[in-house]
Amino acid sequence: MIEGRNLWELIERRAAESPDGEMAVDEEGRTLTFGEYLDQVERVAAGLAAHGIGEDDVVSWQLPTWFESTVLVAALSRLGAIQNPILPIYRSREVGFVTGQAGTKLLIVPGTFGGFDFAAMAAELAAGSEGLDVMVVDRSGDHDLPEGDPSDLPAAAEPPDDPADLPVRWLFYTSGTTADPKGAKHTDASVAAIAKGMGERYRAVPEDRGAMVFPFTHIGGITWLFTSLQFGSVNLFVEAFNPATTVPFLAANGVTLAGAGTPFHMVYLAAQRQQPDTPLFPDVRGFPGGGAPKPPQLHYDLMAEMGGVGILSGYGLTEAPILTLVDVDDSDEAKADTEGRAMPGVDLRLVSMTDGSICGPGEEGEIRAKAPQLMQGYLDASLDAAAFDDDGYFRSGDLGVLDEDGNLTITGRVKDIIIRNMENISAKEVEDLLYTHDQVGDVAVIGLPSERTGEMVCAVVATAEGAEPITFEAMVDHLSDLGLRKQALPERLEIVDAVPRNPTGKIVKYELVERFS
Repeated sequence: MIEGRNLWELIERRAAESPDGEMAVDEEGRTLTFGEYLDQVERVAAGLAAHGIGEDDVVSWQLPTWFESTVLVAALSRLGAIQNPILPIYRSREVGFVTGQAGTKLLIVPGTFGGFDFAAMAAELAAGSEGLDVMVVDRSGDHDLPEGDPSDLPAAAEPPDDPADLPVRWLFYTSGTTADPKGAKHTDASVAAIAKGMGERYRAVPEDRGAMVFPFTHIGGITWLFTSLQFGSVNLFVEAFNPATTVPFLAANGVTLAGAGTPFHMVYLAAQRQQPDTPLFPDVRGFPGGGAPKPPQLHYDLMAEMGGVGILSGYGLTEAPILTLVDVDDSDEAKADTEGRAMPGVDLRLVSMTDGSICGPGEEGEIRAKAPQLMQGYLDASLDAAAFDDDGYFRSGDLGVLDEDGNLTITGRVKDIIIRNMENISAKEVEDLLYTHDQVGDVAVIGLPSERTGEMVCAVVATAEGAEPITFEAMVDHLSDLGLRKQALPERLEIVDAVPRNPTGKIVKYELVERFS
């Protein structure tokens, strides 16, 4: 494993250690070694410098999961810029809010991608924002990343030895499913801490080939870049997840760590069931997960039908990524039912929502943490007071339980508790039980307004492939047979084509609440 005091030093050290080592493969058949990466990065850094980008300039970028994106990340690091990756789902309102709050100097977007004209959106934003420049990168040959002569670059700034002294270099915005996005300030050290802990828990080696199947602009994408540089492993770049093309690409390129969360794992399992006698991913070691709860049964199904050690999931937020993570050697019970133990250096506590006391094993409370991967605060400092408690712990807004071994089980959101007849009902508890039914492909349990009980429990179900939709009576019988108390049984069932999820796999429940209220 290799470490660096900042990202640029890490890149230089990895290129020196294994210049011919493969770093990335994409769907177009392109490959990139660590040595080639360094060469490209320095040329692009020189091109960006000629464009006027330098230390502490804020550059927002919204590129897909391309080689060009990972080259851009490193080039901005070489220049000491502050970079703000923006999720591709954001449109004019959100992008305008983010770039305005961040004080963006340069916004880099694709031309047209996914049927949307990003270039037109960016031009419109620039026309209404003083000082905002736009660059279009679309890999057509006409709009490539700028390049220049690396000998024209100024010397890279010497990083401090103490990670606590590193400057903010990342502005990651929350996915904004309920309100304006919130910008979390991170340093290279906070991202490197996540990546190192993840690589150690997964026993990452240069032979590993990880599935980069989610937006690279997410903090998880940047984390996998750091892990690749630290451990010398390979990332398989997927421009946009499409089961028809992504699964064959991963299979053909020997994926060993088939991420990156519940919706992806469900697709892999469905594809494997189309060819039950032939392993789909014969080299797979495990299925990294996170960003959304996992049904426990999914772990056992993946392990039995696809091989490897099952789901290797963790828990975290944009503000404090991967606070906990399972280890490849953990028990199946820990992998299926929990999100693993606290990562190195993480101080995790659960706080009772009734009296504010510190919870013991088996007691439910809000998850709070201090950690090396914790953000430096929000860009809007007025949000910090509500985000941290009086002892300086970050308040996650998630509920959980720790077992005797320190493994964390997520039980729901502080705001994802359905209160019916003054009784708290965990949406996740009902979801996990429903998922075990053969006719249920995906499920979200939501609370809807009720004049009689305050809230009613509504199950929103996407039918499993090849199955008939579950009936209300069959749903109730299944939950009752599994021992769910009568007070928690859903009063309503809605069948949908697909349960809406954001790019990180989280169910966008407010859309369902608005639709079915």
